[in-house]
Amino acid sequence: MNWLEYENAALAEGYEVVCGVDEAGRGPLAGPVCAACVVLPKGMVLEGVNDSKKLSEKKREVLFDVICQQALDYGIAFADEKEIDEINILQATFLAMRRAVAKLETVKPDIALIDGNKTPGLSIAQRCIVKGDAKSANIAAASILAKVTRDRYMLEMAQKYPEYQFEKHKGYGTKLHYEMIAQYGICDIHRKTFLKKMIGG
Repeated sequence: MNWLEYENAALAEGYEVVCGVDEAGRGPLAGPVCAACVVLPKGMVLEGVNDSKKLSEKKREVLFDVICQQALDYGIAFADEKEIDEINILQATFLAMRRAVAKLETVKPDIALIDGNKTPGLSIAQRCIVKGDAKSANIAAASILAKVTRDRYMLEMAQKYPEYQFEKHKGYGTKLHYEMIAQYGICDIHRKTFLKKMIGG
């Protein structure tokens, strides 16, 4: 497994600074979508970094701090549930990705490796990698920052809206979550476009 295959290919083409971009939270019924952008030092593969979905919550939390310390720069950004309802989840994901890249302060990448099969409309070169979070060191690191940040946000929302038990499902459409919506209705952070059938829209 060569975690730097795509990074090295970009460098070989003459690009100088490569970043990885990924998101977390496209599927949930509640809360924002979160995107992260990471620029690791050239040649760096952080031990244990992988697609965030393949890691335990505890492991992701540890790696979050390691990535933030080791990265040359990183940016994390949200698009909230209102933006998701307004422009749809795909466009909101792209918006969050653009915001995350814009948050970089110390380095300016000239190419972005994007997890997925569609580009988010960045002002720099973009390269899509399907399942990139399991193939690229920078995208894998971004997937961890996005996932941990979103999970932490949903834990805060669990305190604000305790009846929905967001701490257990992070807003995803689990049996428990649907039961809570059926019992209590929807709250301010639910994505109304995802719940049209339940709210009669």
